Amino acid sequence: MKKKCLDCGREIIGRVDKKFCSDYCRNAYHNKANKDANNLIRNTNNRLRKNYRILDSFPLKDGKTTTTKAKLLDKGFDFDFITNLYTTKKGTVYYFVYDLGYLPLDNDIYMIVKRE
Repeated sequence: MKKKCLDCGREIIGRVDKKFCSDYCRNAYHNKANKDANNLIRNTNNRLRKNYRILDSFPLKDGKTTTTKAKLLDKGFDFDFITNLYTTKKGTVYYFVYDLGYLPLDNDIYMIVKRE
């Protein structure tokens, strides 16, 4: 019984347990199989990267600064994409994108902080 490549269907020559005729076919097969999951992860990482660059674009003085919600939105910040939350002992919740975070204050003012 001759085995066929799982990607292109050509006959496989070589080891008995081989599933693909070449590295190209092996990579192509797995890239097709993981395409949907990769797109979701890629898009999420792109949004996180963009949010990080936006937060990083504000100059920090003593590790913090303030800005408005409008400025963040104008730059394309998406409040739905964060990496973690930090809650202080007083119950204040900071929203972080890696090591840069923001704290919503009154009147659509946000304090941007950097975790040391």
